[in-house]
Amino acid sequence: MRTVETPDGNHVLVRKASGDSLLVADPDTGEERYVDRDAVSELDGESALAVAASAVPAPTRRVLTAVHDDESVGLLLELVDRGPLAARTLLDEYDYCESDLYGLVAEFRAAGLVEEATVAGERGYDATELARDGVAVLRGAN
Repeated sequence: MRTVETPDGNHVLVRKASGDSLLVADPDTGEERYVDRDAVSELDGESALAVAASAVPAPTRRVLTAVHDDESVGLLLELVDRGPLAARTLLDEYDYCESDLYGLVAEFRAAGLVEEATVAGERGYDATELARDGVAVLRGAN
């Protein structure tokens, strides 16, 4: 699959080429239409799959790429719903050893989904606005 830029600046996916026209799909809507081959510009180096993924809001894509399994989804949801939470609370209430918890929190921090917080004078973590926005879309709030 290739990507092209239409005259209005949209990046679309080429579904089919036929003579002087291309069948293209808008990644945001899935709408397909024919355009003149001469009216579009080929996009070199832009992954068609990355363009397809752009239909999902950026905060939600960030959440999707940072979580690995149900436990990591659950941890992020707990921080969104209940945060900030002390590290001690996370260790006491959930089935994580210290190194696993800190490893996952470090991944979330690197993704911009979690930030350090102080909770009752202790080290803790809270979800960022990016995480809250991404989770809201997954839950169907947007």
